Amino acid sequence: MKISEKIACTDLPCQDIEKKAYRVPEIDIDPLNVRVMMVSEAAPQEASDYYYSEGEPLFEKTTVQAFRDAGLEVVRIWQLVDRGFYFTTAVKCGKTGYGIETATVKECSFILEKELDLFPNLRVVMLMGDVAIKAFNEVAKRKTGTRVIPAGSTYKIRKTPYHFKGIRVFPSYLQAGPSFFIEKSKRKMIAEDITESLKMLK
Repeated sequence: MKISEKIACTDLPCQDIEKKAYRVPEIDIDPLNVRVMMVSEAAPQEASDYYYSEGEPLFEKTTVQAFRDAGLEVVRIWQLVDRGFYFTTAVKCGKTGYGIETATVKECSFILEKELDLFPNLRVVMLMGDVAIKAFNEVAKRKTGTRVIPAGSTYKIRKTPYHFKGIRVFPSYLQAGPSFFIEKSKRKMIAEDITESLKMLK
């Protein structure tokens, strides 16, 4: 199944995003193999930095390092895909500023909802940063009437187990992008969260 043929934003209605940086995963994968979905914030400005791009994309570099920090010996993101991991963004376009408007996150959450529905064997969802958490909560509210992740600082709530329709949901910090190498305390917590998520697959 080619993901980009199953999900799309056709009219790009949001105002605070870079529409030229619209990106959805172009990979062709077996949806039955996906057991972990890692959702980061927004698409990169440059296509060459996206998870599945050729060369050495930034999102791949920082994500692979996060898994290496957690003790998994991998060098390319495709090794993780082969193990049942799927990587995407909550917002499918690049940012124009530091933050992202709530209306934009809500709009993009409809695409995220379709992505989630593609994977019947999904066991873990990792929400990497506040935008991913907000988008997932929008999905949860539509499907169940209530949010999954409560309000509060991530460092205070991240160790509590959260579940959504039998899926374990982890609130964590952004692993995709240059800030990953700067914020060492968050990098440590990301590694801890990945380690816990890996336990769910055993």
